[in-house]
Amino acid sequence: MTRFIANARMYSVTPEVEESWKVLLGNVLAMAGADFDYVPYPAPKPLEVLWEREDLGCVFMCGYPIAFQLSEVIPIAAPIPSASWSQGKPLYRSDLIVRKDSPFQRIEDTFGHRIGWTVEHSHSGFNALRYHLLAYRRPERPTLYGEVHGNLITARGILDKVLAGEIDVGPLDAYWHDLIRAHRPDLTDGIRVIGSTDLAPIPSFVAAPGLPPETIGKLRSAFSAAHRQPWFAPLGQTLRLAGFAPVELSDFERTLAWDREARAQGYAMIA
Repeated sequence: MTRFIANARMYSVTPEVEESWKVLLGNVLAMAGADFDYVPYPAPKPLEVLWEREDLGCVFMCGYPIAFQLSEVIPIAAPIPSASWSQGKPLYRSDLIVRKDSPFQRIEDTFGHRIGWTVEHSHSGFNALRYHLLAYRRPERPTLYGEVHGNLITARGILDKVLAGEIDVGPLDAYWHDLIRAHRPDLTDGIRVIGSTDLAPIPSFVAAPGLPPETIGKLRSAFSAAHRQPWFAPLGQTLRLAGFAPVELSDFERTLAWDREARAQGYAMIA
């Protein structure tokens, strides 16, 4: 009999934050009557390998690969960030960051300089940024940047490269940014946000197709009710969470629409 796993790697910005995720997931799983093993999967291990596992029971996955079905998974529930920009919905955006001491004030100021992105299957680190840049391309200016540094893997990779002065601008998942700013302000004191992308569906907890539908239904109900439980408030404060919302595959269609638009305009890769 399959023993299913849980994991919150995408938003485990520090070991202490991951411990809070473990506690929260343990409470949600108990409410659902599910007994999963929390299995750590630290960066920079490739998330696409994790997402291919047949024992996924409750694991964070980015909405873009959910939408184009990089792996066959079933979305369960997505976090609702407590930040005002989420509008009380399971949405997020990408913050476009530069060094605090840089001369750049707008994204347009960075054109001709150096930009970075994480991985091609990332919404916050690639797809959202690419779609955002479409508005600035012109027939006489199809290429916006002098240098493009790709495959920086993680949001932390973007942050570190900006702080080190190795790229001039890069995208940060705004929920990840909110978490790291709350728990490691020493890492964010040296950056500024010069813009943000439009809102899109935030990463969701997903399960492999082998998880029984009855369990998936119970998990959706448990996540939806989590914010009303006495244990939620301190964890919600630590994790910058207002609660969770149940999600379906169709909820992530917006990310595919952004991909189609970029490709239709001949902008498959950031340049």
